[in-house]
Amino acid sequence: MTGVSWLENDRMIEKRLFGRTGHWSTATIFGAAALKNVSQSVADRTLDVLLEYGVNHIDTAPAYGDSEKRVGRWMPAHRDLFFLATKTRQRTYAQAKVELHRSLERLRVDQVDLIQMHALYHPDEWDTAMADDGALQALIEAREEGLVRFIGVTGHGWTIAAMHRRSLERFDFDSVLLPYTPSMQQNERYSREFEWLLSTCRERGVAVQTIKAIARGPWAGREETYNTWYQPLDQPWEIDQSVHWALGRKEIFLNTAGDVDLLPRVLDAAARYSNQLESIDINELQSRGRLSSLFGIGT
Repeated sequence: MTGVSWLENDRMIEKRLFGRTGHWSTATIFGAAALKNVSQSVADRTLDVLLEYGVNHIDTAPAYGDSEKRVGRWMPAHRDLFFLATKTRQRTYAQAKVELHRSLERLRVDQVDLIQMHALYHPDEWDTAMADDGALQALIEAREEGLVRFIGVTGHGWTIAAMHRRSLERFDFDSVLLPYTPSMQQNERYSREFEWLLSTCRERGVAVQTIKAIARGPWAGREETYNTWYQPLDQPWEIDQSVHWALGRKEIFLNTAGDVDLLPRVLDAAARYSNQLESIDINELQSRGRLSSLFGIGT
């Protein structure tokens, strides 16, 4: 399937301890949404890119089209190289249990390292998922059965940092995932709630994954030239600055964008990240990159 070995390349990406899991994950995690509608041959070439940069953590989901199937083709030969994470968007016990077993089948594994409650930001869905007959109970049961090792929660939008703190009050999740973008961090309320969440996660040893670092803004009628639901930054200097800005926060991980063509550019920028790099001026990046919010005006 691939002729590339980690031992053949010295462009390794920095590794960070993924919360309390004990796993040293690459600071950039492969966002396997990039595989949602590509062929297996394209997916296999993407695996070569991951191995070239030493990426050792994959994040997929049933909602990402054929992504789990594409990743599943890699697992018989490469399972021991990756911390493997998937998700469930189901909110009831029965639905989540069925979906998890389907994910294990598609991924061709007996166990995933991390199962995440996907996009849990709506209060009504939160109540359902956290109830006694909710999805959380199915995930806890799966952990007890050895089908999963750790449990996390993900989400989007302006309120997600606060919602994640609420989730952490309800259950001791092992990881969270949420947006971390220059434009959102310039919103006083979001930035404040993000920092509060980060503080909570630091105290509890919860891993913090971030997304959308290279988002420019909505497509807003422009031709959609990438396999992402938002318009991404695509110029080398933009990607470099955005990736280096995100990785400058040593407590977070950066999940790569959902496009296989953007992946090498992001990983190359990550491989060149150094503590010695000059700090990134977020205001300059915002202005030169013409960045805008993906979620409307924040409040």
